[in-house]
Amino acid sequence: MNATLTLTKLDVLRVMRNGRYLIFAIAMPAALYLIIGKQSTQADGVDFKAYYMLAMATYGAFAGALMNNSIRIATERKSGWTRQLRLTPLPGWGYVFAKVVTSLATTIPSVLVVFGIGAFLNHVEMPAWKWVANAVILWLVSMTFVSLAVAIGYRFDPETAQPAVMLTFFPMAILGGLWFPLGGTLEKIGKWFPTYQAHKLGTDILATGKVSAMSIAVVAAWGVLFALLAVASYRSAKEQ
Repeated sequence: MNATLTLTKLDVLRVMRNGRYLIFAIAMPAALYLIIGKQSTQADGVDFKAYYMLAMATYGAFAGALMNNSIRIATERKSGWTRQLRLTPLPGWGYVFAKVVTSLATTIPSVLVVFGIGAFLNHVEMPAWKWVANAVILWLVSMTFVSLAVAIGYRFDPETAQPAVMLTFFPMAILGGLWFPLGGTLEKIGKWFPTYQAHKLGTDILATGKVSAMSIAVVAAWGVLFALLAVASYRSAKEQ
């Protein structure tokens, strides 16, 4: 257990010092929200400042879970770090535990920074329980993207993992309506993406205090799919 906790602590510290994580998961969503999020309009029946705050918090959680972890896992695998760990007392589940806990821990700053800008600079208001509910929902939904990161990390080498992440990340962010509200055909397609439904869970909480069964079902379905891909990719890499 001590080895698992030590690896987890080192992983969290390494991610927090990683420039890619700081730029894509914290600085970019915060900057976009500061630039775009002050419009005095409405989107999906809620104030745009709150709508875009939830969009950028989802974006940050998505980026934090996917972009850093997938490339890091691919690099560790190629460098032989994972093989070295198998020679230590660290159990196999300890490695997976460290990756999951690290991903969940690194999601929190992304959400808190955007929420802080919304509350203190853009004057977004909602009951305390809705702030907490939205933060917890984003935290839990990020697990879906962690599984995707593990799948990419074990499926691709470091050189190809980054393009694979970009080809996955940007379409899912755009079709998820995280950069701008969708309409027409784009929205009909976007509704089937976990990013869109993750954001909708937040706006539904804000507007009605409830979440739809469809949003939960779509996110859960993608979560199961990504988890199966992660397991298959892990087994395939282990056999090589």
